[in-house]
Amino acid sequence: MTSGLAAALAEASSSSWTRRARAGRDLAAFADVPEAADVLVQLLLDPEDTAVIRRTAEALARVGTAAAAQLIALAAARADDNQADWLHAGVQDASDGAPQAR
Repeated sequence: MTSGLAAALAEASSSSWTRRARAGRDLAAFADVPEAADVLVQLLLDPEDTAVIRRTAEALARVGTAAAAQLIALAAARADDNQADWLHAGVQDASDGAPQAR
């Protein structure tokens, strides 16, 4: 396990929402790593702060891999209405200003 991955996994359980949000951003690049994937889903369903949900969803959407999309879909299937709104907002944030697909 790389030191960056290990550090981000540790930050994901912080009591600080800013650290959890940063962990979500940092872990997005590791969406295909099982340990990271489990933690990313937890962050996408963060019960304490919607900013964590939004920023993690945005980071995963920007990564744009199949693994990242699967994690967003998995979280959306488990999300309550409020969490689903913030997941959608994060994905929308990633697409704002992005080139349109042709």
